[in-house]
Amino acid sequence: MSKPLSKTKIRKFFEHLQAANPEPETELRYNSPFELLVAVILSAQSTDVGVNKATDKLFAVANTPAGMLQLGEEGLKRYISSLGLYNNKARNIIAACEILQRDFNGEVPRERKALESLPGVGRKTANVVLNVLFDQPTVAVDTHIFRVANRTGLASGKTPRQVEDGLMRVIPKAYLRHAHHWLVLHGRYICTARKPKCAECPVIHECNWPEKPLPIR
Repeated sequence: MSKPLSKTKIRKFFEHLQAANPEPETELRYNSPFELLVAVILSAQSTDVGVNKATDKLFAVANTPAGMLQLGEEGLKRYISSLGLYNNKARNIIAACEILQRDFNGEVPRERKALESLPGVGRKTANVVLNVLFDQPTVAVDTHIFRVANRTGLASGKTPRQVEDGLMRVIPKAYLRHAHHWLVLHGRYICTARKPKCAECPVIHECNWPEKPLPIR
């Protein structure tokens, strides 16, 4: 287990990530709040690349709750069948669209409780939507963030919620807005699961992973 990072190391950690990518963005493609909501629901146990391939075609024919309801569950499945759990995802998206139409005038709500009332929207999905669409300082702990936080010593935990709570306690306020994307992208491209690219890591000096190679100063 990695030792917890000091406050000084944590600040430098995010300084380096910010310097490398000042304005990080989600890699999911979307043109409206509803499109992002659907894309995030579809991203569970699927890659962003795979989701984008599916939604490029899907959103060309249905990119509103009304349009999705007109397409129907079976029609939706034809566009997302390449993704994992597509049957459940189609069922949840159609049910969510019914609620959006009935209770929210077809608009994506900006409150956590309302978001999490939608089928297929759990805490992680709500965190992504709140952060990306409404600039709220949330951290959605996926497999990448879970790994990075535990491996580096940034925040340890046995569950995503434990890691999320730990990150929210230690991340300096100045970096909370973009912390989610910095950590996701770092885990996706540098601090990978099997062979982390420590030689390319911008936070190698701050990382407390016991198995990292000694950095050259």
